[in-house]
Amino acid sequence: MLRFFNDGREKKYKNEDISIDLNNIPKHIAIIMDGNGRWAKERNLPRVIGHKAGVETIREIVKECSILKVKYLTLYAFSTENWKRPKDEVSALMNILAEYLKKEFKELDDNNVIINYIGDISRLPNICQKELVACHKNTEDNTGLTLNLALNYGGRDEITRAFKLIYEDIKSKKINEEDINENMIANYMYTKGMPDPDLIIRPSGEQRLSNFLLWQCAYSEFWYSNIKWPDFRKEHLYKAIFDYQNRDRRFGGVK
Repeated sequence: MLRFFNDGREKKYKNEDISIDLNNIPKHIAIIMDGNGRWAKERNLPRVIGHKAGVETIREIVKECSILKVKYLTLYAFSTENWKRPKDEVSALMNILAEYLKKEFKELDDNNVIINYIGDISRLPNICQKELVACHKNTEDNTGLTLNLALNYGGRDEITRAFKLIYEDIKSKKINEEDINENMIANYMYTKGMPDPDLIIRPSGEQRLSNFLLWQCAYSEFWYSNIKWPDFRKEHLYKAIFDYQNRDRRFGGVK
């Protein structure tokens, strides 16, 4: 059973196996939502059913992150490489995205969530672009969880884009070559103004980044699980946070 308690000294979450410190919650959690297709295949269902089941998991995890006061949640929804998938699957994914934004907007807004996106959305269908822009505009003044949907996103593509923007600004004399440093480069990323992810979660058994947040992940903690995304539940999120809180983060230094 999941429960919270406050003993007067520290707020914690406990169940039979774990206890997490609510004063040490990651500010930014990023998740590679993997395993939808394999989840469906195991059940002899079309892959699109797996993607629809994955949306239910998104709903639960966004809710839990809001409860925990996580400030940023970045979900890897569609990569620059995912265009290689069959056209009918890509089309279905785009329809699921538009449907999710329409159905979930009010609840997300009511819960003070900021709906944001990272990646080059210009290649997405017009309906998806319009929904994303409208959702962001109508929630940008909220003050709760920022939900980043990574769409047509790739880490290498993001870094290449940053190089081009820096080059243009040097050429137009907005900045000088001497101004280039890590902080300045970070301001040319899609995640400008956001902290790097403290914790990156990947369900489904794969243990790779798959071109996700390559610049930002330099000192992220990684958490892998064999559980496929449609079966990922809040208990798994809490276990990932528990493991995160019990790691020694030194950022290259010595404690």
